[in-house]
Amino acid sequence: MKILIVAPTPFFSDRGTHIRILEEALALEKRGHEIKIATYHIGSDLPEHLQTKIDVRRIRRLLFWYKKLEAGADWQKILLDLLLIKKTFFLARTWKPDIIHGHLHEGALFGWLVQKLLFWRRMKLVADFHGSLVKEMVSHSYLRASVLQWVFGLAERFIDTLGDAAVASSWDNAQEISQIRTTDPARVLLDGTRLSMFQGLPEALEIRRSYGVPEDKVLITYTGALIANKGITLLLDAMPIVCARYPEAHFIIAGFPVDQIASYTKQEVFQTRATIISPLPYFDLPKILKMSDIGVDSKEATTRQASGKALQYMGAGLPVVCFDTENNREYLADGGTYAREATPEALADAIGELVSSAELRRTRGTICRERATLFSWEKSAAELERIYRGILQEKTL
Repeated sequence: MKILIVAPTPFFSDRGTHIRILEEALALEKRGHEIKIATYHIGSDLPEHLQTKIDVRRIRRLLFWYKKLEAGADWQKILLDLLLIKKTFFLARTWKPDIIHGHLHEGALFGWLVQKLLFWRRMKLVADFHGSLVKEMVSHSYLRASVLQWVFGLAERFIDTLGDAAVASSWDNAQEISQIRTTDPARVLLDGTRLSMFQGLPEALEIRRSYGVPEDKVLITYTGALIANKGITLLLDAMPIVCARYPEAHFIIAGFPVDQIASYTKQEVFQTRATIISPLPYFDLPKILKMSDIGVDSKEATTRQASGKALQYMGAGLPVVCFDTENNREYLADGGTYAREATPEALADAIGELVSSAELRRTRGTICRERATLFSWEKSAAELERIYRGILQEKTL
């Protein structure tokens, strides 16, 4: 099949949304499909070592000054999105894909517009939802007025109905969308992990030396966006509690943008008991996790997003500290160490449980590594292929 992916984001950037887009596309390509990705004018090109023929097509650089890579709303994205609709329309008209696969609510909307404009082509649309549009905007502090929340809520509910099929990255989000798509419920399409990324790596001690990390400490690692809706402030507030109790604890904070946590990094405990790695290239992630002892995912369930970082921790065989949500339980089962509530104190207690017991770290890390085999991008791609074929068969009836 010819699959046109709509990615309303600066693809590729080193964060979860982009990892889902990339890994789905790579896994689909391995199954023999031809992939084009329509995206913004900024973002990294795909590295040569991936040996992929995925064709990334970018909008024109009319907003040459726009360089924002982190998540979050920006009024200038309206112009970028208009250009992306134009690019998507051009590719759909000239390349004639079988499937338009729209990521995020914006991508689903743009795909639907192009599908309707080119209705005689009878292309099929799959909407790929990564979370709740409104809840994520609220978590970024972009929607504070109740009237605006109501307006965007109406827009979100409309977009949730679009597509010949819809998939969601978490059980919570799929359930919420399915209450709107009553005749065609959203299917859960989980994030995955590529276990081959964790093979052939240097020894942990060698990696620690290369990053200047203490060799004899228990490394507690957070990777990903350093923004509030990922729960980073809960972890940062928990760090002094953990460090006061456990002299052997040392934290790795890897991600961007660092300026979002500047008020914390100036504190002494963060300068002496933590190592900041920024930016964190996605393809360096396996090395960071290989040298670590514990992975922390401090994101709460409010945005309905999945937990891609937890899957990466699992693929590396790390025990995972997180909050007790349905999604985390489904991923981790007995491999998770769950904070009893979403507070820094409870998070510190859960981290301390693993810091104080090497045996517990080994046991739960082993469980996590075994469970990682259940969540592969290959399985996600196979499910996507079944969805594609199902809706294409409807076209021929």
